[in-house]
Amino acid sequence: MNQLVTEAEVRQAQEQWAQGIVEIGKTYLENGDYTARAERQVDELYAYGISNVLFKPTKAAQDQFRDTKEKAMSYFVATNGVCSEDKGFALQPWTRVVFENNGGMILGENYAIAMGNYFFTDDKGQEVKVEYTFGYLRDSVGNLRINLHHSSLPFAG
Repeated sequence: MNQLVTEAEVRQAQEQWAQGIVEIGKTYLENGDYTARAERQVDELYAYGISNVLFKPTKAAQDQFRDTKEKAMSYFVATNGVCSEDKGFALQPWTRVVFENNGGMILGENYAIAMGNYFFTDDKGQEVKVEYTFGYLRDSVGNLRINLHHSSLPFAG
């Protein structure tokens, strides 16, 4: 199925990702099964098992790249011990995540790329600005899946 990805689809995928990050932290605070919630996030939104995934999280120095689902899970919730430096990024908890796309997106048949800043608000109301590039591919049932995720803190030199 070759179908041009739309900007609206990318924005919807971004909103799903943002809401999932908030829900993981909320589930953690409520003593719920936050690992299962994170696994659903990774399974539904990332392309592990479908394609190579290029994932460079913000707070990763020793294990910079997360090319497996297990390494992604370690980054988000740090419950599997795969990457010893991880503290569970999604456990902050974040109360809000907002994407701000920089200009246009690259939209193609079954793929898209978006770049910009996203803003994470913690439970004290403090906002952190992070730079991102996300790439998406369309899976066999038409859903967008993340196959490129690079984020970093802005240069503070």
